[in-house]
Amino acid sequence: MGVGAVEKMSPPAEPARIQLRLRELAQLFNSMDPSPFVDRDLDQDAEEFILGWARELPAGREFELVIHLAEQPPADRAAGAEDAVRRYFASRGEMKGRELRQLLRRGRISLLAGLLFLGGCYLLSVLVGRLGVFSGVAKEGLIIVGWVAMWRPLEIYLYDWWPVRAEQKLLLRLARMSVRLVLPAA
Repeated sequence: MGVGAVEKMSPPAEPARIQLRLRELAQLFNSMDPSPFVDRDLDQDAEEFILGWARELPAGREFELVIHLAEQPPADRAAGAEDAVRRYFASRGEMKGRELRQLLRRGRISLLAGLLFLGGCYLLSVLVGRLGVFSGVAKEGLIIVGWVAMWRPLEIYLYDWWPVRAEQKLLLRLARMSVRLVLPAA
């Protein structure tokens, strides 16, 4: 930008809408969960539907959950719906964060074990290399076995953590979404 140029501020993007149609608000929550309303788990089908739709929406935008209801919910339930949905996805996001930390911890332990094993295989290959005719094959075999032992730690650090982190980010975005109830016409 040149001197005196004015930077245009773009308005915030509209939230990406997730539309859900239910007969009654209770269908959104797990009927077997004895917790108070705001602490209840979502119904598995409702959660899968919301997650599936959220995965298809643009990554940079916030979400809005619009729940179309056929029956009027009790006033206290309608007022607590947004908080209940947000709490649910926030707790799922925290669980995913713990899963990611455990995966990375397992990766560190596996990396340490793999490096020790690789070092042992290398030292053994040096000793075997002095033996004779088939020592070249044995030496190369030990080095290959040592590198194969590094497969899992490298897999964790190169590939396995991405989907867990992406899922955590999605769940935390869902924990911030607004929830709007569209009630039946009176």
